[in-house]
Amino acid sequence: MSDLLQSLQQRILVLDGAMGTMLQRYKFSEEDFRGERFKDYPTSLKGNNDLLSLTQPQAIADVHRLYFEAGADIVETNTFSGTTIAMADYNMEDLVYELNYESAKIAKQVAEEFTKATPNQPRFVAGSIGPTNKTASMSPDVNKPEYRAITFEELRIAYKQQVEALIDGGVDVLLVETIFDTLNAKAALFAIEEVKEERQIDIPIMVSGTITDASGRTLSGQTVEAFLTSISHVPLLSVGFNCALGAEQLKPYLQRLSNETDFYTSAHPNAGLPNAFGEYDQSPKQMQQLIEDYLKDGLINIIGGCCGTNPEHIKAIAEVAQNYQPRSTKVYA
Repeated sequence: MSDLLQSLQQRILVLDGAMGTMLQRYKFSEEDFRGERFKDYPTSLKGNNDLLSLTQPQAIADVHRLYFEAGADIVETNTFSGTTIAMADYNMEDLVYELNYESAKIAKQVAEEFTKATPNQPRFVAGSIGPTNKTASMSPDVNKPEYRAITFEELRIAYKQQVEALIDGGVDVLLVETIFDTLNAKAALFAIEEVKEERQIDIPIMVSGTITDASGRTLSGQTVEAFLTSISHVPLLSVGFNCALGAEQLKPYLQRLSNETDFYTSAHPNAGLPNAFGEYDQSPKQMQQLIEDYLKDGLINIIGGCCGTNPEHIKAIAEVAQNYQPRSTKVYA
């Protein structure tokens, strides 16, 4: 943690780009997802990217390596869907601990390679904790507004299992990301605090919400300020936003966040907004120019990319980030 804090005080840290975007380049087939171990599995497994940490570990390591080579200081584990709740889609709930542990181990090994090569620029691993595919504060059925598909307690138990495995695998920081329902996030944060207390450890926590549209609110209806208030009772390393919007659309919300918090701030926006085919067209150069506006205004401590971004985007972001000072904050001063 001391290395991470020291790095944050010295410079703007660069987070990696999209894992899914990179894995699409491999065009993995159903057989590739299954590998030898799951070749007779009764459920279709194509699309279960987290599983690739077990069946295609070299591809996962190579993606991490490409992002570090591009200038990333922090890579995220391949565990965005690494809970029993999300893995139920593939009937793979029993694999959750192994998936998270192995994903963390792969990322950590690559990070250590790079840190060893350039000790003055240590590299870090963030354990990616996604939002799950269920929401605790809203009903999925418009005809039953009182119905909930998941409870806080079910989320807490699932997140706790993921957190324990990520820590055992060697992550340096936990990243609760793409938060569309703050109640889900609060369950994740509760689980993290529980594990920290039980193990008598301190591990930094990053939180990253999602502003879903031009209303400037999360899917569960919170403004930037309400979201921040809801999670600020936990001692966080950083708070920020990712996904849903491109860098340009995200900026006003980051400004509001930066003005309201003493935590470090982070952003990993998409490469613009998706086109009619759901693809992202924003070039690394275009994204670099938009990110530079964040840096000029002193809004950011940690910057990276989400959907549609690749090592070329991260390289462009890293190049411009080194020219600016990080946003000043009082928390760890």
